[in-house]
Amino acid sequence: MKTEVIIAGAGPTGLALATQLTRYGVDFVIFDKKETTTPYSKAIGVQARTLEIYEQIGLADDLIALGTITEKARLMEGGQVRAEVELMNIGTGMSPYPFLLIAEQGRHEKMLYDHLRSQGKDVLWKTELLKFSQDENGVTASVKNADGEMEDIEARYIVGCDGAKSIVRHTLGMSFPGTTFERFFYVADVELDWEFGHEALHVCLARSTITAFFPMPGGTNRYRIVGTFPEEHTGEEGDVLYEEIEKQILADTEMKLDITKVNWFSVYKVHARHANRFREGRGFLAGDSAHIHSPAGAQGMNTGIQDGYNLAWKLATVLQAGASDAILETYNDERVANAERLLKTTDRIFNLGSSPEPVTAFLRLHVFPYVANFLVGLEVVQKAVFPLVSQIGINYRHSPLSVNETNFHVKAGDRMPYFVVDGVSIYDGLREPKFHVVVFTDGNTELPDLEESLSAAYPNLVDFHTVPLYPNIAEAFGAKESFMLLLRPDNYIGLEAADVSLEKAAAYLDKVLGRAAAGG
Repeated sequence: MKTEVIIAGAGPTGLALATQLTRYGVDFVIFDKKETTTPYSKAIGVQARTLEIYEQIGLADDLIALGTITEKARLMEGGQVRAEVELMNIGTGMSPYPFLLIAEQGRHEKMLYDHLRSQGKDVLWKTELLKFSQDENGVTASVKNADGEMEDIEARYIVGCDGAKSIVRHTLGMSFPGTTFERFFYVADVELDWEFGHEALHVCLARSTITAFFPMPGGTNRYRIVGTFPEEHTGEEGDVLYEEIEKQILADTEMKLDITKVNWFSVYKVHARHANRFREGRGFLAGDSAHIHSPAGAQGMNTGIQDGYNLAWKLATVLQAGASDAILETYNDERVANAERLLKTTDRIFNLGSSPEPVTAFLRLHVFPYVANFLVGLEVVQKAVFPLVSQIGINYRHSPLSVNETNFHVKAGDRMPYFVVDGVSIYDGLREPKFHVVVFTDGNTELPDLEESLSAAYPNLVDFHTVPLYPNIAEAFGAKESFMLLLRPDNYIGLEAADVSLEKAAAYLDKVLGRAAAGG
């Protein structure tokens, strides 16, 4: 069997990567030792950046229809509501999806899988990676297929989306340094009766534990309960019975509730780790094979999906546009740096939520609940918190692919900001899997004809957009005159130039492609 890219693992990261490669027409083989997509809820939080990515392929509305939008958060202590924080539109003006979506991983995976099949692709289920090797020409992977037979797959590249115990990572020789939280976490998908409405996330604060109730789709009594056991709790993960979890929930929350049905539960220790590298030769890591961390902030699955989004266009640029292999190293540069920031962020959130340290515990219990609604209502706080949690604030400003020639507020390496232009989202015109030249014009500057020259030199690689420099855009960028952006296919700003220049656009594309001269 021969292909261009092997994807080991068909969880959300692998399926999302396959979906992206399909957009570019890159051939791939994706397999998983499971029988089909997961039947369990597992990861449930879907951030705004993930929905923006899915919007490009027409899947955002499908996923929203499968989930529940969290309208507010109730902060509880001692069984009583201490604060109610509005969340529904916390990111208004920053993203077309200014909210947190709760959607079960099982439904999420099935949506991606159904989309793949609609594009004429499929997953090789019950297929296990046994080993692989690489040389300067490609990769050869040996798998055991659904019939128990051995089979070889030859490809140009392999991507390990095969989880925390990744065979791909071990074979590539990457280390996986980090730490392990000593206390146990638990998660339980339940049906319960209580006095509170289904529109809110409920967070129960205690001196050394935290318990959260997430409203789940499929019924007004369905919830995901996530919590921690005290540090002194001992035993093995597999030995913890559900009855112990329910006892802990009732003790920590001090709430009157009746759990009538348990659909699924799990107990585990949380690790905070990331691989020392995400690329070695023709092999790459994405998702849990590359980084694992606390569930605080619902970052994990979303980060894996963004790994694939970053890698897909770079593989396509090499395989289809003849770009230099050097561009693939920027995947490692950009995503390792992001993983390092992510681990620090999730560790801080977890410690703030459950640390028994006296000062932190006092602030959590006796100060934060009473100022939370006021703080979240402040625009300055929203502009700091929403980009961080929703992942729209991730940037690659220090990447070699980011060329900044302005002093604007928005920099090369930032995600293209969200605007509404003439009643339409700026993203509506940026869905093609190409580089995007975007010229913002003040109406007074004579603009060169970029389209004819760049289309000839870089066929099927670039599209073009001219947008009036409306006051909201000028204010966001800090620009007063016409300027030019050249967006990467993942809608991050690659080049930001204060003047609209054919030469600068061509020089940037040559840099990305590793060419000596325009059209060369």
